[in-house]
Amino acid sequence: MTQQELHEVAQGIRSPEQVSMTLAEFLKYDVDGYEYVKGELVPMSPPTRIHSKVSVKVIRYLDRHVEENQLGEVHVEATFQVGERGLKPDVAFMPTSQLDGDENTGFLIPPDLAIEVLSPTDVQWRVVDKAFAYLNAGTRFVWVLDPRSKTVTIYRSENDIVLLMREDTLTGEDVVPGFTCQVSQLFE
Repeated sequence: MTQQELHEVAQGIRSPEQVSMTLAEFLKYDVDGYEYVKGELVPMSPPTRIHSKVSVKVIRYLDRHVEENQLGEVHVEATFQVGERGLKPDVAFMPTSQLDGDENTGFLIPPDLAIEVLSPTDVQWRVVDKAFAYLNAGTRFVWVLDPRSKTVTIYRSENDIVLLMREDTLTGEDVVPGFTCQVSQLFE
């Protein structure tokens, strides 16, 4: 990607879909509102009010726990290298041990915990594909929150998937030690 192309994308003159770039360039320039999948820029679904509300609840509970226990950092729509993809989970956790490198670019590794909040336009197979991409790249946990059904699906591996209902308790297990939250609290 040339500097001119980047400028045109930033100014809204050129659509990001019309620009050819590598994963390294995507991680460096971080094109807002897009993820990088299979060599292409893929637009992210615009967040709805409920999507935003649930994301804030997750951030509130998770960040408070992470901060109080000095476990690392919670990030919102930061770019992570996930195999050959550049993905932006709605919320992500990185332990202190993984926090190095240039803070002005995306992460060159996947998050330990990736959290996706479903939007009405999300397609189930794409969400599952994304969860498996995280896991295959080294993410230890993926939480998918569904505001419509008020459930959390936990992906630990392709063979270890658990659905939590409103009355269940979500825990950070050994990824975010000590974190617990009633599922219903995330959707109030």
